[in-house]
Amino acid sequence: MAIQHKHPSKAYSIFYLKCPRCHEGETFSTGSWSFVKPFDMMERCPKCDLNYFPEPGYYYGAMFISYIWTGWFSLLFVGIFTWGMGWSINSAFGMLVLFMAVNFVYIFRISRLMWLNINVKYDPQAIEKFGKTDAAAGHQH
Repeated sequence: MAIQHKHPSKAYSIFYLKCPRCHEGETFSTGSWSFVKPFDMMERCPKCDLNYFPEPGYYYGAMFISYIWTGWFSLLFVGIFTWGMGWSINSAFGMLVLFMAVNFVYIFRISRLMWLNINVKYDPQAIEKFGKTDAAAGHQH
């Protein structure tokens, strides 16, 4: 009997930085907002062995997602602070710059996960189908 996993949504995979195929394996070895190796992504999923780098330049599309997401977010952010809260435009942009400086690593990472989730389908049996068994993992070099 196959084990059904608890988190089948793409949003879970994206915002928790989990493998898009199994939703269990990590994609980055450091925490969400870590400034230690912020752009170093794992080569493969440690649970289902999904190759995170299927071809050179694969994440070029994630760059566009990041630009679009950041642009719309910035417009909304500044709009809310200026029109909604009555802040000056300089104060709103200052707050935006501070917010983006703190969150740029997370934005980079979720953009990559959005791109991966567009291209990889969730499979609740991925670990059983593709994962490394203890015996196989011991024989790899």
